[in-house]
This record gives sequence, structure tokens and C-alpha cells, in this order.
Amino acid sequence: MKLSKTEETLMNNLWKLEKAFMKDLLEAYKDPKPATTTLATLLKRMREKGFIDYTLYGKSREYYPLIKKEDYFSSHVNSLIKNFFNNSTSQFASFFTQKTNMSKEQLEELKSIIDNEIKKK
Repeated sequence: MKLSKTEETLMNNLWKLEKAFMKDLLEAYKDPKPATTTLATLLKRMREKGFIDYTLYGKSREYYPLIKKEDYFSSHVNSLIKNFFNNSTSQFASFFTQKTNMSKEQLEELKSIIDNEIKKK
């Protein structure tokens, strides 16, 4: 299941806050802030999709994520590799390094990360 762009923005705020009431989520937005009803609709949809839940305190709801940010984005990167690069990580890496205008320093940093991962295997 995937989040819409507006849901992703809200989810990013919730990941940062870890737990939040509606007022906390509204405060996380820059002006112009979305309407409370808009956030309530997004939160309801996100809960139905299984991304968040809440604890009820009287009439107030404290929302919290059910999925980790790393897991959500890992799933999307894997889906991207599968759907756009024929499930080939080397095709993805080639595209990523050639088409993103990475500097030599950034490429060296990426190489270092890869070398460290190879040592762990």
C-alpha cells in the first residue's frame, strides 16, 4: 500500500514527532497550514491503510506510526528497482550514479559505503 504525497508529508511529520495530537501535527506545518478537517481526513485514510493508529484520551486522539520510515522507503526503493530496472540493482546503480549529477566526492563516499557493506558480508 502506498501513501499519497499529502499523506507522505503528514507521515513524515508523525515520524519526526513519534506520537502527536492533532494540534502538534498542525504546528509541524509551515504557513499556510492545512485545515483541521483536511488533516482529520488524511489521518483517517492513513489509519484505514494500516500506516498509523491512535490512543484515545477522552475525546483527544494521540496518533503514532505503525510502520518505520526506513521500512516504508525501503519497500518503495525495492519496488522501483523491480518495476523500472527489471529487478536489476546494477541497472539501478548505473542509472543512479550517471543521471543524478553526483560529484566525484559523492561518488567516492558512495563507493566507501559499498566497500564497507561488502566487508560485512
